[in-house]
Amino acid sequence: MEKFTTLTSTIVPLPIENVDTDQIIPARFLKATSKDGFGDNLFRDWRYDSNNQPIKDFVLNNSTYSGSILVAGKNFGSGSSREHAAWAVAGYGFKVVVSSFFADIFKNNSLNNGVLPVVVSEGFLAEIFAAVKVNPSSTITVNLEDQTVTNNENGASEKFQINTYKKNCLLQGYDDIDFLLSNKDKIESWEKSSK
Repeated sequence: MEKFTTLTSTIVPLPIENVDTDQIIPARFLKATSKDGFGDNLFRDWRYDSNNQPIKDFVLNNSTYSGSILVAGKNFGSGSSREHAAWAVAGYGFKVVVSSFFADIFKNNSLNNGVLPVVVSEGFLAEIFAAVKVNPSSTITVNLEDQTVTNNENGASEKFQINTYKKNCLLQGYDDIDFLLSNKDKIESWEKSSK
């Protein structure tokens, strides 16, 4: 995984509540066991019509919005526990998803796949949506070390929570295996001393 420290980016606004994992990546795309290509089908049924033509009004098809931060409505990632949803978000190029609430399994799957889920208050989320509506070039800054997210349009900032272990893994660019390998000497030393 890539190291994550601080990210400033324009945002892609998705002000829809209760987005479930089947909307993020429809079940018919779950046959693959590799992460490759899942980003192509992120929000597939919202992005394309039955003739496989882009739906012009959907935000991912609107060139006005771009960036590596997705800002979503409350309760993002509910539904089934498919890790493929996190694969699709990461595969599309999002590094951060901001919402006022995430389903726990989606949140953990995201962290395991190098995507930082940032929980903010509903008021702060509304301010971000309002800022990008007025100025699509609005940016936000996510600082993992300080655990802050800042709306650069008005300077407002909020702290967010993250598991200490997962924070360390993201800062180091480690998945769970990388973390264990980084502690190989300590593990071997402990094994020798415990004999």
